[in-house]
Amino acid sequence: MKNTNKWTLRDAILLAMIGIIFSVIYFLMDPVYQVLTGAFAAVGLQAFTGSFTIGVWMMAGPLAAYILKKPGTALLAEMIGAAGEMFMGGYWGVATLLSGLIQGAGSEVGFTLTGYKNWKTGLWLSTLTGTVVTFIWNLYHSGYVNYSIPMMAALFVVRYLSIFFFGGVLVNWIEKLLDRSHFMSPVDEAE
Repeated sequence: MKNTNKWTLRDAILLAMIGIIFSVIYFLMDPVYQVLTGAFAAVGLQAFTGSFTIGVWMMAGPLAAYILKKPGTALLAEMIGAAGEMFMGGYWGVATLLSGLIQGAGSEVGFTLTGYKNWKTGLWLSTLTGTVVTFIWNLYHSGYVNYSIPMMAALFVVRYLSIFFFGGVLVNWIEKLLDRSHFMSPVDEAE
């Protein structure tokens, strides 16, 4: 029986590709975030920008973990994505690495709770654990702790829906498309 936790060169390349592709997506989301911040600020809802958009920034980890099915891939993919975004000149500079660490760890916890055995359940748990971990970080980092309970609840729900859609539904859809294309079919070692 093969050790599924053993990394191959193909796994490392795929992980790097996922991280790099998402670093470009993350970088392209920076100006979108700024525009949405201005739009939400105009109606007094600036705090919702991060919760509304965070799901996009939390796709690399769950996608890598769900496709590669190896412990640690969610954290590594988010860190690669964050590093790429930072090196391309993302708005948040080196702080992007801290965000990648927190978001990757949040996603990784969902897969860890299943003991890395049930990847579908791990994906859906990662949407919840990613929401909880990033929300706790934002309680202090973004000052959510100063908001009223109803405002914090609304921010949490919007954050969960964003992560659920982008980090759950969309990731599941991408994985199904890759499966149908046979992109992830095992490679014959003898070739």
